[in-house]
Amino acid sequence: MTQGLSILAIGAVALMLAALLLMRAMAREERVRSRILAVQRSVGVDQVVARRSAGRRLIGLVSGIGSWLLRSRALSPKTVAELEQTLKASGFRGDRALAVFLGAKVLSFLLLPAAVWLLRDRLPLPPNAALLAVAAAAVIGLLLPEIIIKRLRKGYIQRLERGLPDALDMMIICAEAGLGLETAIERVAEEIAPAHAEVANEFALTATELKILSDRKAALMNMGERTGLEELKRFGSTLMQTLQYGTPLVQALRTLANEMRQEQLVRFEARAARLPVLLTVPMILFILPTLFLIVAGPAAIRALSL
Repeated sequence: MTQGLSILAIGAVALMLAALLLMRAMAREERVRSRILAVQRSVGVDQVVARRSAGRRLIGLVSGIGSWLLRSRALSPKTVAELEQTLKASGFRGDRALAVFLGAKVLSFLLLPAAVWLLRDRLPLPPNAALLAVAAAAVIGLLLPEIIIKRLRKGYIQRLERGLPDALDMMIICAEAGLGLETAIERVAEEIAPAHAEVANEFALTATELKILSDRKAALMNMGERTGLEELKRFGSTLMQTLQYGTPLVQALRTLANEMRQEQLVRFEARAARLPVLLTVPMILFILPTLFLIVAGPAAIRALSL
């Protein structure tokens, strides 16, 4: 009897959870549908075009400032090359990417100190510290775009590392099906885009370069040089060796995919091994004082009451 009641209770809880999940999914879908209808009814085509044109004008203004800075040759060619490489490794490969970055850097360097100076009376600043705050704002405005780009580059590289083994598995399937190199890369870029957009972008660009460039080796080497990712460099080298020496492509790709997954597992284990060290400081700050209070608190109260 008790066992039957427990089974019924578990079944009822499961049905309630399933109904709750279904209701949440339906409510989410209904909200999305209502928002789409509201946007279609309230926002006209002229408003959308006006917003896009305003955004383009803003980007054009920022790009113009950056282009003027490039034409003035205030930056050395080495600095320009390093900035271009950083932007490419972050996924920004447009013609105006460097100009927009430099323009944003100049605007943040000028506008952030100006905003601090205009709001100096409302900010909780010590007396005679307005100039120091303006100087600090100028430094922050100068470094902020680079910090943002570096964080974007780090995230872009991490997403590439996560998606590359899956792309290699799809390449193996395409190679076993008899597809050529360019066709296989194009197909992988098309199929993997919903799950790993960054890998799809790299593969699509590589496929385009394989069609345009006369030297296939240069196109395969550019795949790793754009991002600086070691896994992509090894992937390009593997494809180059396959084209040059005629080695089996499927076996090489399968070995490379297994190596990449093993390296990811090693990185995860290294991060897990750091957890005890990282938890030491919170334990000392929050757990040990509580233990001391519980253990020594009653004794201290008795000693004070005597």
